[in-house]
Amino acid sequence: MSLHELFTADGDDAVILAVHAQPGAGRSQVVGRHGDAVKIRVAAPPEGGRANDALVKLLAEQFGVPAKAITLKVGQTSRSKRFRIEGVASAAFEDRLEQILDEAGGSGKAGRGRR
Repeated sequence: MSLHELFTADGDDAVILAVHAQPGAGRSQVVGRHGDAVKIRVAAPPEGGRANDALVKLLAEQFGVPAKAITLKVGQTSRSKRFRIEGVASAAFEDRLEQILDEAGGSGKAGRGRR
């Protein structure tokens, strides 16, 4: 599976990233792929938007952008989410995403469910 299934360019300096969220985990981390999304576990519970805030914080850290550059576009109360990340060129974003997934051990896997 291609990394292009996980994100789409949104202008010259932004992307939309598909995320499968798992709130209430033991720790916050990118764990790999979940179908056509990046699977991310966050320690924060889903109540009061805390898990979404934790996702924004983790994405900002992973992609080296300020948290204010990340906007949740779709999936406020769903595990399936779409985040707009500004300040990144598509090619550079793809390179960093590949590195993040390699570190998580899930770059080439298209599995579903638990890992």
